[in-house]
Amino acid sequence: MKKRILIFALFISTFSAIAQQLKGRVLDVMNQPIENAYVFNSNTNSHTHTDSNGNFILDKTVTGNQLEIGILGFKKAVITITATQLQEGINIKLETNIFQLDEFIIGKEKDALKTIARVDLQLNPVNNSQEILRKVPGLFIGQHAGGGKAEQIFLRGFDIDHGTDITLSVDGMPINMVSHAHGQGYSDLHFIIPETIQKIDFGKGPYYANQGDFNTAGYVSFDTKNSLPTNTVSLGYGDFNSFRTLGMFNLLNHNSKDDAYVAVEYIETDGPFESPQNFNRLNLFAKYNTYLNGSDKLTFTTSHFTSRWDASGQIPQRAVDNGMISRFGAIDDTEGGTTSRSNINVQLQKTLTDNSFMKANAFYSNYNFELFSNFTFFLENPVDGDQIKQFEERDIFGMNVQFTDILDNGKTETTINKGIGFRFDNSNANQLASTKNRTEILQNVQLGDIQQTNAYVFYNATFELGKFKIAPALRFDYFKFLYNDALSSNYETLSNTKSIVNPKLNFFYTPNDNIQWFLKSGIGFHSNDARVVLQQDADKILPRAYGLDFGNIWKPTKNLVINTAAWYLFSEEEFVYVGDAGIVEPSGKSERFGLDLGLRYQLTDNLFFTSDATVTRARSLEAISGEDFIPLAPNFTLAGGLSMTKMGNFSGSFNYRYLGDRPANEDNSIVAKGYFVSDININYHVKNTTFGFAIENLFNVAWNETQFATESRLQNEVNSVEEIHFTPGTPFFAKLSVVYQF
Repeated sequence: MKKRILIFALFISTFSAIAQQLKGRVLDVMNQPIENAYVFNSNTNSHTHTDSNGNFILDKTVTGNQLEIGILGFKKAVITITATQLQEGINIKLETNIFQLDEFIIGKEKDALKTIARVDLQLNPVNNSQEILRKVPGLFIGQHAGGGKAEQIFLRGFDIDHGTDITLSVDGMPINMVSHAHGQGYSDLHFIIPETIQKIDFGKGPYYANQGDFNTAGYVSFDTKNSLPTNTVSLGYGDFNSFRTLGMFNLLNHNSKDDAYVAVEYIETDGPFESPQNFNRLNLFAKYNTYLNGSDKLTFTTSHFTSRWDASGQIPQRAVDNGMISRFGAIDDTEGGTTSRSNINVQLQKTLTDNSFMKANAFYSNYNFELFSNFTFFLENPVDGDQIKQFEERDIFGMNVQFTDILDNGKTETTINKGIGFRFDNSNANQLASTKNRTEILQNVQLGDIQQTNAYVFYNATFELGKFKIAPALRFDYFKFLYNDALSSNYETLSNTKSIVNPKLNFFYTPNDNIQWFLKSGIGFHSNDARVVLQQDADKILPRAYGLDFGNIWKPTKNLVINTAAWYLFSEEEFVYVGDAGIVEPSGKSERFGLDLGLRYQLTDNLFFTSDATVTRARSLEAISGEDFIPLAPNFTLAGGLSMTKMGNFSGSFNYRYLGDRPANEDNSIVAKGYFVSDININYHVKNTTFGFAIENLFNVAWNETQFATESRLQNEVNSVEEIHFTPGTPFFAKLSVVYQF
């Protein structure tokens, strides 16, 4: 009998010690979920990461095991698991902490490069929309109209124009506009209030199955904050009659399961130009989220922005050199425009089973755009000038659904991501017209209605084999193009359809906690303009781009992180948008290759140094040597700075960016000159108030923000001239601000 009791007791004790699954959730002090925090069992070496709702499931866990939970920017928690926690689950709260690179463990990060981007955002918060994209290492922008028109983007040897070769989104809602009046992929981020940005997710190259149209050079995805730690009111004033005010207000108590806040931003400026820009922009944003069944999250977001501006446009270098105008003068100062966008976005994050999750969103946007430009002055019309009008009204509908399944057979952990979605664009009165003085239409060049549909499905699997990860993926996209030409004498609906399948295959090797190697490969694409597809019978409707990346992220010392990537990209077709002709010109096959290098170094607890450099070679493959340069493709970029987190009552940063000389035309006979520009900001904190002083272009460098090789003719000229036309960069620009939090 005693033997039976002893055997039974031994059985019970053994059974109780059998490893189980531990379920839990990681939150911050405001009860907001923390995504991608690592959860590590130091007894069994089993590990996992939290999902977007902060949830995790950790295998091979028994009572008494010690867990480490952490993510950069929060204090690491160490917890000994109790029997109750193992049975009922656990909620873990992490306290915020100043960033310490010695706590950055590459082997435990789900995506180390994205973590670094999050650190950069926290160290240097942005307070203007232009700075948002500059948070992506190696990405440069240029503004054509002082904040009115969307920025010109440069990345990995691409002059992306306004978005042809990069996918941009916010909270799962696309920013790129297909078949836009001012260019394919046009991406205006000005409806985003910078202080609402919580996270920037990015990837370079066409290696990501969840990214579709325009994902050739890369993608950038923004997530907005779900809640505010405090209410905020700020006022700012600077040179050139520049004024900005911001209000961000919580609408609910943080102790409830719901969160809601609103944000309002207003900006106006005349700019440094002799003809005032009269620029103003109003942004409204509201977000509400609630938790269903404890962890499932439902979010409603709405926003609206409207802006108007006058512009001096791009000016010819010869007019400045001969004293006809100054760098901030104008040939045609009647340029300018108006634009607006209203958005509704509903997001759902749901746990289906212990190892299965769903993330979905449905969105609607109403968009209006009117732009007046003059690139060539009196080249085509020597009497009235060459001013053009581009106009459209657009509605966008769409949805995205993504499922994540985590499978573990004891030897191999497999993560399956699969998704489906669509977007429908209805663009009315898409117009290009010759105009005079912004009031008189001289001739319609293009006018019509566009409907464009894109549906997709993708499948991505990640197999974790010890120190290796292998991630094969496949994506299918379907497009339908419709166009009704209002200038045609006969009513006719032009239509075409096209499908494309693109594979991806990525490898990761993490031999220890301080280094990770990667090899990425994949095929991406960018769609052509619907009018070109249907009216010009384009043979390249969805030209592909083939990419390969090899590199690593390495932490040689506790306070230094280095990331490198050598890459190659072959494109089946370059697209060059010719605005005054209303067409997209194909320019043939091309190749680009280069090297990216990034460095993050923490000098002290409060001082961080960052630097990112890129070297790129971009060439056309269908032109003879010496005439195969790709206009405006960057050859060398360098950006970085020194940031000081709060030290006593002070904080601040010094930042710089350098863009090297680059060819402006195919034979490099016209050169777009590079620039080196520095900015500085200093903040003084007194209780709940922060006084800020900032200077853009600290050394008052005369630099050209955007440049083009353009053929133009001035009114007093007999013959046209092809040369650099440019928009001058901002001179020394001082700003004061006051921020009050309560």
